[in-house]
Amino acid sequence: MNVNITNHPLIQHKLSMMRSVDTGCKEFRELASEIAGLLCYEVTRDLEMKTAEITTPITTATLPVLANEKFAVVPILRAGLGMVDGVLNLIPNIKVGHIGLYRDPNTLEPVEYYCKLPTDIEERHVFLVDPMLATGGSASAAISLLKNKGVKNIRCVNILAAPEGVRRINEDHPDIPVYCAALDECLNDHGYIVPGLGDAGDRIFGTK
Repeated sequence: MNVNITNHPLIQHKLSMMRSVDTGCKEFRELASEIAGLLCYEVTRDLEMKTAEITTPITTATLPVLANEKFAVVPILRAGLGMVDGVLNLIPNIKVGHIGLYRDPNTLEPVEYYCKLPTDIEERHVFLVDPMLATGGSASAAISLLKNKGVKNIRCVNILAAPEGVRRINEDHPDIPVYCAALDECLNDHGYIVPGLGDAGDRIFGTK
C-alpha cells in the first residue's frame, strides 16, 4: 500500500493518549492539533529547495529557502478542522480551504455540500486533512474535487488510517500519497476503525 507511517516517538505517545477513553475534549483537541503539526513536519520533508542571497548581521550568504511557498491546507468538514491549527503553527502563511461532504443515505456515496478554496488553488501544494481515513470514500471524493479544480500536488494527511481506506485511495488515486500516524487493523461492522479512537468529530467538538 502507498502509505507513509510516521513512527516518531512523540507522535506515537500523543496518539496513544488520544485513543484513551479517559481523554477529555480539551486534551483531545490539543493532541489532534499537536499531532497534525508533527505530521506536517514529516509531510513537508521532501519539498523542493532553492538558494537565495540572505544578509545576516555578520555577512551575506547564499542559503537554502523553499522553491515554492504556495501551500493550502484543506480540511474535510467537520473533523478535519481539528488539524488545521497544528498546520498553521508550522506554516503560518498557508491558505485554508474547506470541503464539506455528507453520505447519501440511499447510495451511500459522498455528496458535496460545501466547497470554498483559495482562488489560485491549482498553483498550490495542497494538504488534505482529516483525522480518520476509514472507508476512504470522503477522502477519495475530496481528492477528485480538488483534481477537477486543477490541483496537481495533493497529499492526504490523516492521524489514523484503516487498510480499507488506504486501499480505496490507492485504487482511485494511485498518484496521491497517504501520510498517517498509524495504520490500524480494520473497520468494524459500524465503519469504525479498530482499535481506533472513536468518532474524532464528536471527541474534538464535544458533541457526544
